[in-house]
Amino acid sequence: MQKLAGKFLEVMKECRHIAKNGENDFHGYKYATSADVLGRVNAALVKYGIASVATPELLDMTDVTTAKGNIEHLATVKIEIKLLDQESGEELSISGLGSGQDSGDKAVMKAQTAAIKYAYMLSLAISTGDDPEADSCIDHEGTSIHSLSTEKKTSVSTQQKTSIEEKRKKAGVSVCSKCGTQITEKVKMFSENRYGRPLCIDCQRQGKRIA
Repeated sequence: MQKLAGKFLEVMKECRHIAKNGENDFHGYKYATSADVLGRVNAALVKYGIASVATPELLDMTDVTTAKGNIEHLATVKIEIKLLDQESGEELSISGLGSGQDSGDKAVMKAQTAAIKYAYMLSLAISTGDDPEADSCIDHEGTSIHSLSTEKKTSVSTQQKTSIEEKRKKAGVSVCSKCGTQITEKVKMFSENRYGRPLCIDCQRQGKRIA
């Protein structure tokens, strides 16, 4: 499989880093989107004459109850991707797992998308971290690693943090009244009985027990 291995190595070089262009508004973190990952990988595979055939397998489908009491479907999918070298006919298989949750009929599709994304990210050793020693030219549209690092550090401002806390409260999620960190119902009940208000574990250590 020498021919395909050589081409796969070139694909790894072209996909070694993908910028985090997606942002989760609820939790306030950035991530590499499936569209960015698959777009970069597909372009590299086509460039080196490697075809891909994905075969999904539904491993589990479970109904879960959200914080609001709604029922949603949680699907777990395994994806196997067969890579075929057009020139030599050599084959290579990679696989990945993904989960997706939805109130309608999109749980399986979300799980499949996640499984494909992480199958490529793991197999191609794709980095999405902010490495200050990385080459800035590998980021999407010329964005430097330095600017990505700065963006990440300042992404959760005080205003954004307040907005996140408000969204969590509206969604029925328990949060620490001091720092806004999401807490479990057990932690909330314990802290309210002991300290008179909902507090996370760290803030409990700094608090004073009520009489």
